[in-house]
Amino acid sequence: MARNTILTIILNFRTPAMTLKAAEAALEEMEDLPGEVLIIDNGSGDGSFEALQAGAAARGWLDSGRLRIEASAVNGGFGAGMNIGFRALLSDGTRPDFFYLLNSDAFPEQDCISTLRDFLLKTPEAGLAGSYVHGEDGTPHCTLFRFPTIASEFEGGARTGFISRLLKHAIVPLDIPTAVQQVDWTAGASMMIRRNVIEAVGGFDETFFLYFEETELCHRAARAGWRTYYVPHSTITHVGSASTGMKTWARTPEFWLDSRLHYFTQSHSALYAVAATCARLLGGSIYGLRRLISDKPRADAPHFYGDLTRHHVKRALRPRPAPRPARPFAPDPVLEDNKS
Repeated sequence: MARNTILTIILNFRTPAMTLKAAEAALEEMEDLPGEVLIIDNGSGDGSFEALQAGAAARGWLDSGRLRIEASAVNGGFGAGMNIGFRALLSDGTRPDFFYLLNSDAFPEQDCISTLRDFLLKTPEAGLAGSYVHGEDGTPHCTLFRFPTIASEFEGGARTGFISRLLKHAIVPLDIPTAVQQVDWTAGASMMIRRNVIEAVGGFDETFFLYFEETELCHRAARAGWRTYYVPHSTITHVGSASTGMKTWARTPEFWLDSRLHYFTQSHSALYAVAATCARLLGGSIYGLRRLISDKPRADAPHFYGDLTRHHVKRALRPRPAPRPARPFAPDPVLEDNKS
């Protein structure tokens, strides 16, 4: 008889106190569900791993058999860290049936995890499912999207009413529904994935350090026939950007530009990526003209379009090392030796 087991994976990077809070919320929701919680310290190098061990031991979690902690020697980014979890076994040596990805600054609410699992169980074509996410103040966070395209890059740069109406079919963020909805991709702050999906199409592409990794995984899954759904009755509270510092960026970081370019190149082609960048620049020039003749506010990070152009030209002249695409996952015979 199928056990429908779940491995909840929480990735920590230098936020041990918040990660322990997320783990506590996850353990409460996992109390009546078969499975375990796995915390992975993603090469923090600041004593986080030891702090996590001490905090978990003080709470009695390590003796419960429901939670363990592993350490990655390096910080390879979100996808690389989650891939460690995808390779893990449960404590009894079996593979979990579902992987539940939870951000270290996200706290599942009542029946959040079971709702996602039950939806996947009753929806055979669904391979991935994401939750409704809101901030600590209750503000909804948009976590359901269309795949980025050349048209969406132009619309996103132009930010102009009639263009957005003309290209409404391409706008990446979707309106937040009250009922289950099939989507192109959903955010990984609270996402459940069938093990079958990971074993069939592979885990995250580790070329991505941060951003676009969920987009590309859902795109690859869609090509293999697996659908992604947004399940609003599964809810979490999300602090947001606790470990990435996104809200405080003064300039768009290189890793975001790398991820954007790799997504378009990997999911489409190098030529498509060039067209997408040109479309964004053209759209941005339209909004720039509007700013010159009106009081429109700055919509992108300072120097964004210059950074975008220089980055694309630089990558064309000096490509990055060969990418590390995801490979199909086979069951592993043992866990890593560094689990606590």
